[in-house]
Amino acid sequence: MNKEQKKQYIDNMTSQFDKSEAVIVTHYQGLTVSQLDDLRKKMREHGIKFKITNNRITKIALENTKCKELSNLFSGPTAVALSEDAITSAKILTKFSKDNENLKILGGIMGTDILDVAGVKNVATLPSLDEARAKIVGILRSPAQKIASILLAPASKIAILALEKSKK
Repeated sequence: MNKEQKKQYIDNMTSQFDKSEAVIVTHYQGLTVSQLDDLRKKMREHGIKFKITNNRITKIALENTKCKELSNLFSGPTAVALSEDAITSAKILTKFSKDNENLKILGGIMGTDILDVAGVKNVATLPSLDEARAKIVGILRSPAQKIASILLAPASKIAILALEKSKK
């Protein structure tokens, strides 16, 4: 990289770190190109960027961002996942790392919270936004169904009693 390319890389990475709600740092040593392509494809389907980084220049880009505490994780063959949805990116990376032991999650940041490996795995167990919405709708809908059945039950009992009385 020449000086101008390095400056562009730093500016690009700085803006991506600032825009992202979640940043997860990984080591990818030992993954094949096809495995990396497969992981990138899964991430792209959910609007997540997965980039292999130049550590020295990335540390410079991190200095003026909310993610500056992550700079100690950038050593060795490092890749970073940048997304707006921390849960989805954590789920994809955790599942992929279970299937491919060469992908190692180092840590990350969600909002302003710094996450270690256990923190990223805990985030991966949380329900996604759509799953959470479905659960809330189910909870809200359940009492309404119970109220409707309670209100309808006396009317049906009266109708059954009336039918029995008419038979006599």
